[in-house]
Amino acid sequence: MGTLWNTYAFYVLYANIDGFDPTKHKLVKEDLTVMDKWILSKLNSAIKSVDSYLDAYKLPEATRVLEKLVDDLSNWYVRRSRERFWVSGMPSNKVAAYMTLYTALVTVAKLSAPLIPFMTEDIYRNLVCSVDKSAPESVHLCDYPVADESFIDQSLEDNMGEVIDIVVLGRASRNAAAIKNRQPIAKMYVKADKSPSESFISVIAEELNVKSVEFTDSVKGFTTYNFKPQLRTVGPKYGKYLGQIKNALAELDGNAAMDELEEKGTLTLKLSDTEASLTKEDLLIEMTKKEGFESLSDHGITDVLDKNLTPELIEEGNVREIISKIQTMRKDSGFEVMDNIKVAFFGNEKISAIAMRNAEEIKSDTLAVEILDGTTLTHSKEWNINGETVTLSVEKV
Repeated sequence: MGTLWNTYAFYVLYANIDGFDPTKHKLVKEDLTVMDKWILSKLNSAIKSVDSYLDAYKLPEATRVLEKLVDDLSNWYVRRSRERFWVSGMPSNKVAAYMTLYTALVTVAKLSAPLIPFMTEDIYRNLVCSVDKSAPESVHLCDYPVADESFIDQSLEDNMGEVIDIVVLGRASRNAAAIKNRQPIAKMYVKADKSPSESFISVIAEELNVKSVEFTDSVKGFTTYNFKPQLRTVGPKYGKYLGQIKNALAELDGNAAMDELEEKGTLTLKLSDTEASLTKEDLLIEMTKKEGFESLSDHGITDVLDKNLTPELIEEGNVREIISKIQTMRKDSGFEVMDNIKVAFFGNEKISAIAMRNAEEIKSDTLAVEILDGTTLTHSKEWNINGETVTLSVEKV
């Protein structure tokens, strides 16, 4: 419910700034992006599922579908589409984003009305009744939504689902490598059952802040495997050969052994006077990484991150940290979303030099009209930017 309310609040904030009136626009399919088509497909698939569950009085199942839909809407669609709401004017791409989000929010309100009657009434009356005087005066007087099959694209949903799995695994790889999300990475290699289209690959790259994403049939060049016997199962079967099995496993080519295990279901070891046939249940398998790379595997997907950072990548990461700190100070200082500001740096020549070299990018992202060095402004705070201490200050123009 909190996620739904925050997503609704996001729409209201920017619709008010732009004076956007949904009754003066239409949802034009030709203008929809891949992200728009995906969330509208998820929305109409959810309508079918929720209607079916409620018809059978399966309330928990219906609420789980709605919870997943709202999570996708907020944490994937809106987060991926934010910059479309920030552009000036009202180009078709921005209208498509507004109409897609508006359609999703109104439909979710109608879908959820039997379950959360008061919140959905607030959302509906503000989104619909405030702009359309001919609309029913209550969400509870509306017809229940009916799925539009023309919007449902199961292949698109499946592809985006795989993209999300890759991104989630990539974030885990970043955490394992102790690399912040704002620090750009040169390259990521992905091994998956299928390679998505170029438009999806760009989504992965943007989400994980990676310059290049390459799909590959093999990640052997970046990983290998170490094997040890699972004493609980191997001991009873090959007790007196346990020492030989340990030694044989230690000497294996890890990738070749893993291929054999995946292909045949067993790993055969030649011992002094017999053979041992081991399954995955008989083995403790550890994936190890090549120096300079971080990799994780799950759900048949392997992500490999290149951890080697060039000076250019490090500087870009510092710029993103600076922008993030300024945005935090804008919020903490009570500035409005569209307020122009001045920014000043004090006390760290290295950070100041980075800011001056990248002044135009910082100005563009923070609505700053001027960047100053060696002074302070009205609102000041000391920050640690990747190990460098600097005083940042901001002031509304």
